[in-house]
Amino acid sequence: MAKKIMFQGTSSNVGKSILCTALCRILYRKGFKTVPFKAQNMALNSYVTKWGDEIGRAQVAQAEAAGIDPIVQMNPVLLKPTGNQSSQVVLMGKPVGVFSAKEYHTQYSLTALDKVKESLAFLDDHFEMIVIEGAGSPAEVNLKANDIVNMRIAKMTQAPVFLIADIDRGGAIASIVGTLELLEPEERDLIKGIVINKFRGDIKLLEPALTFIEEKTGKKVVGVIPAIENLDIDEEDSVALENKKYEGTKEIQIAVLQTPKISNFTDFDALNYEPDVSVRFVGPGDLLGTPDLIILPGSKNTLSDLKYLQETGFADEIKSLAVKGTPIIGVCGGNQMLGTTIYDPHHMEGDIEESTGLGLVQSTTTMKDKKTTHQVTFDVENLHFLNGVYSGKNLVGYEIHMGDTTPNDASVQRCFNITSRSEQSVDVVDGFIDGTHRIMGTYVHGVFDNDEFRRFIINQLRLAKGLDEKPVLFRYFKHKNDAYNRLADIVEEHLDMDYIMSILKDMR
Repeated sequence: MAKKIMFQGTSSNVGKSILCTALCRILYRKGFKTVPFKAQNMALNSYVTKWGDEIGRAQVAQAEAAGIDPIVQMNPVLLKPTGNQSSQVVLMGKPVGVFSAKEYHTQYSLTALDKVKESLAFLDDHFEMIVIEGAGSPAEVNLKANDIVNMRIAKMTQAPVFLIADIDRGGAIASIVGTLELLEPEERDLIKGIVINKFRGDIKLLEPALTFIEEKTGKKVVGVIPAIENLDIDEEDSVALENKKYEGTKEIQIAVLQTPKISNFTDFDALNYEPDVSVRFVGPGDLLGTPDLIILPGSKNTLSDLKYLQETGFADEIKSLAVKGTPIIGVCGGNQMLGTTIYDPHHMEGDIEESTGLGLVQSTTTMKDKKTTHQVTFDVENLHFLNGVYSGKNLVGYEIHMGDTTPNDASVQRCFNITSRSEQSVDVVDGFIDGTHRIMGTYVHGVFDNDEFRRFIINQLRLAKGLDEKPVLFRYFKHKNDAYNRLADIVEEHLDMDYIMSILKDMR
């Protein structure tokens, strides 16, 4: 039976996911077979396992930090907001329907609890350590009766809980004391320590507050974690986009349309890490300007986001820039928007059955009633983008989409040949590029994570500006691994790991 440890927060966005990631890497480096777990996750930024199951992106980062492949048991329930206070419910990696918040919490969440229990039992049998992440706050009294992610899980597993507070946002002491006061005695007993996160400044000035917290609550402060700049670790909550830094002085400028239902925005992290590239997310009220490349990202509701582009005037700006020669790449939902027409005969995204796309390429999309979810391997042969040609073998990515897109013009060429899906050999064409070699679309998420392909795209943008080509400057997957080690080094230095390990040792 595995040892278990749980991180809960005084609120959302206090750093639970990141600290769980850090602990996964710390325990992995100590030689423990470690696995992350979050019973229920709400996020638009999801991922697909090798076996075609869709889970939250945070558990993928935690699994990578633990040195293992992501599996669906790490996140048995995923909620993907669709708008109008409703979410698509993904149970054990597969969508089971769209529920309103009331319907889910009052009718379905406790049904999903059976799969949560099965997942925990599986992890218990196959791992030595389970690092459990809560969601929001355990003191949300209006949600507590149907909670399947915070104290219900802690009591079920008898996991020691460490309560995290974000001192950077203010009110940390009150949030700690208030949260503990609102817990039942049995729940409060499971709290074995307090973690202060995102601290800036002189620790000596904080010491009186730490003493007060311990005396007032009877709980040990087990760590004060500094605010860590430039973590470079995948995030799943779109609130993270607010903290994305834009360095406008770099040679290549890329604009990503930040639509209301944007998903999988981590598709563009690797581009932003490049030393000669700046990625700017363009949202309501922002100016699109004259970037070197425009990217239309994935979307949880393509038709809704397309309507947003049309109503805000961004659609007209994009089309105008395309006429002037600005290259545009669409990924997944963005791929669908580039075409002439989108059909939704099954009403997967609302009541509208037919919508007019941007018309930048002659293609049509038909929404299906079944989601395609796969990790994929693909080849690229003689892809013409701008004035260059690229060929490559065994590139990697993943698919999460509800529709099929078909080019309707002989000048439109297909981009990729998918050779495997979910580790099964296939022969499937994906994507397109128009006759001008400037408008490209694909259903493959993570396409820019492939170093040579990413550098090819950047170099074509450089050449178009009269700049010299550069060799591959940045290795994305190595960078991610280095980031996990850096995070673990910092957290291990500021967390009382001796105390934590003693708590785990005493677990039965």
